[in-house]
Amino acid sequence: MKTNQSWGGRFAEGPSESVARYTDSQSYDRALYAHDIKASQAHARMLGRQGIISHEEAMHLVSGLEQVREEIASGAFVWKPELEDVHMNIEARLTEIIGPTGKKLHTGRSRNDQVGLSFRLFVADRMTVWQDRARELCRVLLRRAEEHAQTILPGCTHLQPAQPVSLAHHLLAYAWMFCRDCQRMEDALERTRISPLGAAALAGTTYALDPLSVAQDVGFEHICGNSLDAVSDRDFVLEALFCASTAMMHLSRLCEEIILWANPAFGFVRLPDAYATGSSIMPQKKNPDVAELMRGKTGRVYGSLMGLMTVMKGLPLAYNRDMQEDKEGFLDADRTLEASLHLMAGMMDALSFRADRMREACKAGFLNATELADYLVGKGLPFREAHHVTGQAVAAAEREGKGLEDMELSCLQAIDPRIGEDVHAVLDYAAAVLRRETPGGTGPRSVRTQMEQLRSWLDQPSARAGG
Repeated sequence: MKTNQSWGGRFAEGPSESVARYTDSQSYDRALYAHDIKASQAHARMLGRQGIISHEEAMHLVSGLEQVREEIASGAFVWKPELEDVHMNIEARLTEIIGPTGKKLHTGRSRNDQVGLSFRLFVADRMTVWQDRARELCRVLLRRAEEHAQTILPGCTHLQPAQPVSLAHHLLAYAWMFCRDCQRMEDALERTRISPLGAAALAGTTYALDPLSVAQDVGFEHICGNSLDAVSDRDFVLEALFCASTAMMHLSRLCEEIILWANPAFGFVRLPDAYATGSSIMPQKKNPDVAELMRGKTGRVYGSLMGLMTVMKGLPLAYNRDMQEDKEGFLDADRTLEASLHLMAGMMDALSFRADRMREACKAGFLNATELADYLVGKGLPFREAHHVTGQAVAAAEREGKGLEDMELSCLQAIDPRIGEDVHAVLDYAAAVLRRETPGGTGPRSVRTQMEQLRSWLDQPSARAGG
């Protein structure tokens, strides 16, 4: 194979076919073409401003790059594997279009800082898309919560019935998770939007560049403080992958609940046909395959994070070819997270909640036991004593096969005479929800406050929601 024109001067021959295939990245890093062209146009304009090339040459480079961008967007561009990556493919085509001036584009930079800037632009753009998808899901969860402010279901710990909560409160818990995901991405974006251009290969350059103007031209505010770090840093990818992994974890938790709730043993939801599949042998089945696949795909996003962590852990300064492994995992995680957030929004929008089954389920598991304990505290018992008395009442109810709310007053008074006729009003499940008005609690006023906070955050995407 002939040598690559960008670096083959000292080589008598190029890499073998098998090596070329092994080291090729243009098959996937072409996804960065628009970002590479944007960065290269900014670099060309800066070279012209600094007098390193003429203004006319700079404009020639910018217009030629725009023609390359249009060719790629239209599908007319011919990718050449022997040119290794998206960057060299673009530069080679640019030179074909505008002639020898195209060879001046690389003045004052290396592929090391070029790749770093292009990928930072790409990762930043993808994280903003993730934020949009997460906000879309938050809006759906908020709307469904508004519909079910009066719906009550068992709240669980250890997957065991604990206390009654409103379905609105339960759905808002997930909305807060995705709100935090957006905030986490916003924080990561601050460290992603930093330009490494000007670092060149590793030590900077002798050309009188203006790296800050390039950063500002592409929409960044800062440049890297150290040229060695600039070309060897992939923290921004790791942070993005951590954000993606955390968001997928939140999605997976929601999937787990949907899967459980769709089981007839719970029967809390009816799966929409568009988000379920059937069985090839059992005609009655309606399987929550979308939720199951999403739960499973969480592992592949984790894998992308751990894969890059492993790549980076043993690398000396500065750039090493190992770092080419940063892109395929990110691209896969990007596709997985964006699709998952979008699908979850659609599934939550179409999901049917069975309020009757949820309310009926509250009768199993003595979800009002804490209400009785708090009631006894109000009668003057220390909480530990009230806890013990309530435990005796639960045991008595279990023996009779009843709920606490169904126990005769005389039976309860036999356990503790301080229990009065007002106890049954306290043991009502809806009343238990109504009383929990502490900030963040399941009471109606608290839930309305949460809705207002989330709505305010959604109306002002750059604002940080509280909670």
